[in-house]
Amino acid sequence: MVAARSRRMAWLLAAVLQCPGLLAAMPAQAASALAAWAMTDQGVLQLRTSRNAQLKAFFQAAGDGRGTRVWIDFPGELRFPRRLAGRGAVKEIRIGKPRTGATRLVVEFRSDVDLNPEDLRLRGTAPDRWEMAFVGLPIRGLNDMGEGDLTGRATAWQTSPRFAPSRTPVDPSGLPTVPKNRYRVVIDPGHGGPDPGAIGIRGLRESDVVLDVSLQVAALLRARGVDVRLTRTSEIDVDLPPRVSLANRFGATAFISIHANALSMRRPDVNGIETFYFSDPRSGRLATYLQQQMMDVSPGTPNRGVRRGRFFVIRRTTMPSALVEMGFVTGAIDSPRLALADHRRRLALAIAAGTLNYLKQEVR
Repeated sequence: MVAARSRRMAWLLAAVLQCPGLLAAMPAQAASALAAWAMTDQGVLQLRTSRNAQLKAFFQAAGDGRGTRVWIDFPGELRFPRRLAGRGAVKEIRIGKPRTGATRLVVEFRSDVDLNPEDLRLRGTAPDRWEMAFVGLPIRGLNDMGEGDLTGRATAWQTSPRFAPSRTPVDPSGLPTVPKNRYRVVIDPGHGGPDPGAIGIRGLRESDVVLDVSLQVAALLRARGVDVRLTRTSEIDVDLPPRVSLANRFGATAFISIHANALSMRRPDVNGIETFYFSDPRSGRLATYLQQQMMDVSPGTPNRGVRRGRFFVIRRTTMPSALVEMGFVTGAIDSPRLALADHRRRLALAIAAGTLNYLKQEVR
């Protein structure tokens, strides 16, 4: 009886979501139509998709030890399945690939949350904008969370006219010295091409920032006799497995993935630098060297510390690996700094110094 009732609810919800004027789904091998999403502190799910994408949404009542779930299917191929811990009444948000050529976003609520599917509507507010208000959801403890830029356009991956890459050559004098031609390091500028990563204040794009810093880090390390490979050197899209494969084939001594963080545009108060490693103590020491150096050149921004993380690129690489988050492109402190070429040069020097200190002190 419960199963039959759940199926009926799922069909009813899906039936009211077909918006007139929204056209056919994308081809199966196209990129995911899901471009950005957010769960607001008022219990509203907001989505940005490709224009005229056809979405389907479903409801599953709580049962079998699981909370109530609402999921939305999007056309187009998902690249990176992931899970995000929820807040307040939201237990977890999952983004996965239910089948070839599709993307699914699942919102699972805590077991004590009771929602009526007849109150739920996925409403198209523009050809590429959607929202669903979870009527009756307790909002205590909810905080804004999400991924991507809800205000972006389909051309977001083109070079931002407001971003000026660093032109002044970096000066390696003062950096630690290591034996030449002994070490190999892979620098991984996150995102790229049609994946701009986080987009922050005044349109500052993570992809632009991290590529600029990464190219400078590579130049500094090479000036100290380190053999360096980059997973990308321009605005192209590189999937995660090839990044890992390059590092493993190269026999790298260390792998450093460079990123910038983001939160809701309504949370400019959130700032700070953090560095992640997976589990290897050597990776933890590498992350510590990097974090210390970045904090030294970023006075006033919070130290979010060295933390364990399960990011694909640091989990699957076979050498000591770390993923740095140089600050929040949505932060009132961090974003203006990341937009400055001088500060990006300082960050590049810091990451290079941290890497060299690690090689000099920890690798024999």
